[in-house]
Amino acid sequence: MRVRLQGIVVTLVALLVFGLGIPLALSIAGSVQQDLFLDRLTDTARFASLAQRPLLDNRPALLEPELRRYTEVYGVRVVVVNQDDVAVLSSLGGTDAERIDSAAIADPANEALAGRHPVPGPLLMPWHAEPLVLAEPILIDGEVRGAVVTESSTEHVRTELLWQWLVLAAGAVVAFGLALLVALPVVRWTLRPVRRLDEATGALVASVVSGRTAEPVGESGGPPELRQLGRSFDRMAASVSEALAAQRAFVADASHQLRNPLTALKIRLGNLEDQVGGEAAAADLEAARVDAGRLHRILDELLSMARAEAAGGELVATDLGAVVADRVADWTVVGAAREVTLETVGDVAGVRVLVPPRGFEVILDALLDNAFKFTSPGTSVLVSAERAGDRVTLTVRDHGPGLRAEELERAADRFWRSGAHQNVPGSGLGLAIVREIVRHSGGELRLDRPDGGGLRITMDFPVAPPA
Repeated sequence: MRVRLQGIVVTLVALLVFGLGIPLALSIAGSVQQDLFLDRLTDTARFASLAQRPLLDNRPALLEPELRRYTEVYGVRVVVVNQDDVAVLSSLGGTDAERIDSAAIADPANEALAGRHPVPGPLLMPWHAEPLVLAEPILIDGEVRGAVVTESSTEHVRTELLWQWLVLAAGAVVAFGLALLVALPVVRWTLRPVRRLDEATGALVASVVSGRTAEPVGESGGPPELRQLGRSFDRMAASVSEALAAQRAFVADASHQLRNPLTALKIRLGNLEDQVGGEAAAADLEAARVDAGRLHRILDELLSMARAEAAGGELVATDLGAVVADRVADWTVVGAAREVTLETVGDVAGVRVLVPPRGFEVILDALLDNAFKFTSPGTSVLVSAERAGDRVTLTVRDHGPGLRAEELERAADRFWRSGAHQNVPGSGLGLAIVREIVRHSGGELRLDRPDGGGLRITMDFPVAPPA
């Protein structure tokens, strides 16, 4: 946005400066041309007045010394023609056509012999090399008896005009630069609150994910309207943060407070086992115990979810290789009891990743628990970890029934379970907890269906920088 707004400002400044400079340049050219025209017109009219008597007496040579002197001083050629359009006198001496360009003076002379007075020609430009030719009729008793034609070089006038244009162009460039020096800081000042709002929006999104408090925009300068917008945004962000914090606190407190009475309920149900008679009552008691156990697991996972969401920015560098070796050693015993082989691939010993405290333990426990629940006896579960540059990939793959393609995107939603797995114990929170931890750690979570069946869960993490 800053680049676009600066482009608009630069364009407007350029249009203003050069839009005013071009008419001014043309005005200067018109003024220079007018001065030259009036100066030459005055001289031409004076020579037309002086030529009346010599031309009437048929003695034009009387005017030759003055014309010659005028040409020597000003470099302007003067030609006197009679009413028959014949040159009778030239300031260069004689009427030789080689020395006087008759073609250049023919049209102006004819205009003057027709009784027309000279008028300014096209606007003079530095690149126009044509001379200025003016012709004034010689009137004797109201009758045109001839004409005086002056032919002036415009080189010095064009040179002067060019220098004036160069000075004007330099002034326009300086004015443009000064305007930019003023305009660009104004643009930055105007957009500073917008940039702060953009940063605060990103921080607010991160706070929703991580649980950290978003940094307020505050008074970051800029126009009053944008400062007011920043204050309104701060109030909104504070309200959102408070609501999310209250929600997480409620989930954590409710999960924690319900565990004790639920545990007491399970104990009481256990105590009733020897006091219930009849198969129907015993079956109901067993169903109640199963439901209580399921509710207990749900509360435990809700508490884990609340802790994962409330982890905030608390990340610790954890040795991934050591955690994988430790969790695989523990789950190998579970796999042996279920006749499932647990395999590991890759060597990431010493590779450290920033994750919440015990984050990798929670991730591996949740994923391996799911893998063993859905993997048939006689198959295997594969845990692989590989490092590629500044990224490390952790993968857990099972050989169970897997998920359909349209179910992969919903698998990490809270409490979501595939319709084909409703009879398998679980709450549907395991992958949701894993996703939260991976997201807090700056990683990515992907689910896909590998060749050979089953489900493959891949997590990609940035490697922690050296201590």
